[in-house]
Amino acid sequence: MDLPRIVRRDDPLDFDGHNDDNCREVPIFRLRKRYIRDARNPFEWWADNEFIKRYRFSKHAVMHVILPQIVPAILHNSNRGLPLAPVRKLLLCLRFYATASYQIVCGDIDSVSQASTSNIVKEVSRIIAHLHVQHIKFPATAAAKAANREQFVLLGRVGGVDGIPGIDGAIDCTHIKIVDTPGRHHGEAYRNRKTFFSINVQAVMGPSMEFLDIVARWAGSTHDSRIFQMSRVNMRYVEGQLTGSLLGDNGYPALRHLLTPLLNPLTKADRLYNRAHIKARNIIERGFGVWKRRFPCLRRGLGNALPTVSNIIVACAVLHNIAVAGNEDLPDDADDAIEHFVPVGHVQARVGEGHAVRQAIILAHFAHGALGDDPDLLE
Repeated sequence: MDLPRIVRRDDPLDFDGHNDDNCREVPIFRLRKRYIRDARNPFEWWADNEFIKRYRFSKHAVMHVILPQIVPAILHNSNRGLPLAPVRKLLLCLRFYATASYQIVCGDIDSVSQASTSNIVKEVSRIIAHLHVQHIKFPATAAAKAANREQFVLLGRVGGVDGIPGIDGAIDCTHIKIVDTPGRHHGEAYRNRKTFFSINVQAVMGPSMEFLDIVARWAGSTHDSRIFQMSRVNMRYVEGQLTGSLLGDNGYPALRHLLTPLLNPLTKADRLYNRAHIKARNIIERGFGVWKRRFPCLRRGLGNALPTVSNIIVACAVLHNIAVAGNEDLPDDADDAIEHFVPVGHVQARVGEGHAVRQAIILAHFAHGALGDDPDLLE
């Protein structure tokens, strides 16, 4: 039972503040707060396929894989302000990634306002994005590196000829659309070559379509080669911390650690190299497609503040790697639309060490390859 709180109040009929006898005690009753939240438990309410459709992960992955990694950072020390439970915040954020609509999220999860939803998405996205150190990284051990490179050799296999050796990953950029983004100054800098506003996201992917590196802070008009030149992954190769090579398209310059296709292949070996290069590098284009199908908010557009947009992009990359590691299936409602890539302008680089390394690989691994009767490889 709530007890009255006793206060002393001056008698309104007596204006003599010096006379204590003119004060009276007035009981003020304070009503108990009502803690009302949606009692429906999504884990019990939705069947497995419906749960995956709405939250992009299985119930086991949400409860036992993702949630334990964010609880220490998201758990409140008290019940002040009636906070949502960490699992409800995570589900709300995952639902936003699946829709990119605050209205849909608020309609699915009762008693949560749009303002609260926005704050929760911002908070949880930041926490998940900080997990990139554990989940987005190059193989660390010699055995893992060798296994990774061997898979790329198999991916690039053409006929009876193995693919390009020594490949750590495939690199490319993709545009994440932004709409009505608050705080976006110098707006035209974000207009990309496809004519809409975006963040140009650079990624390196491994042979299982997992993210090995991601950069999600450059305006849409920034050229792919510029992003790579300023990226940490480039510096790691230059400084010798990474020893293999990456596969990139002709939007990048040919470097010792970045192999690009030949613009004008002249021999059978040149054509075989290009075929192997295309087959192995295709993994990142497929990976971008799977990533955006799993999290449709990346394709439909984000209207959050720019720092939150970057956190959402990195958070989706972290979750994608968790899904790949856990063999999580894509939901049945995932769009089958194929992303259409607009070619980036060729980089006119001087003939240097990168071209020499590429030519050495062609002579060593493809000049004597078993070409068969493939007409695409005939001179």
